Order: sequence, then C-alpha cells, then structure tokens
Amino acid sequence: MPGTVTMYSTTWCGYCRRLKGQLDREGIAYTEINIEQDAASAAFVEKANGGNQTVPTVVVVAPTGVDVTMTNPSLAQVKQALGA
Repeated sequence: MPGTVTMYSTTWCGYCRRLKGQLDREGIAYTEINIEQDAASAAFVEKANGGNQTVPTVVVVAPTGVDVTMTNPSLAQVKQALGA
C-alpha cells in the first residue's frame, strides 16, 4: 500500500507551485488543500508551524502508518518520508 501526501498551500505560494511541479514530474500523487478556503486547515498549519501560516506544509503518511509533517520540504524529503 503506497503512502499518502497532503499539501497545505495557497494559490500565490511560489514554493507550493515548485513542489507541486516536482511531485507531478515524479508521478507522486498528492491531495492539495488551500488554507485560504478552509479555516480548519489553516488552523492545522498554524499549529504545525508555531502560530504561522507557513506553506507548503506537507503531511506524509508512510506505508507503515507513520505521519510526518514537514514545512517547505524538498522533493527528496517527501520521497524519504514515503519510503521511496
């Protein structure tokens, strides 16, 4: 069973666009959530980032079931969290 990737982002975030492009090129599926349109997700991002709405915030659930939350991760970090 493959892991899952959830990316919390905004429409204007250049780092988010870059990471999405990299994930797309690598064929890594992800779910994107715009924190400007979802207050609960914005609150999650704030909690994960010391009160800041820093994006991209990425949650990877590895095939082993372990959750890894990362702020502005590199493609390599996402792949490592997935166990790829």
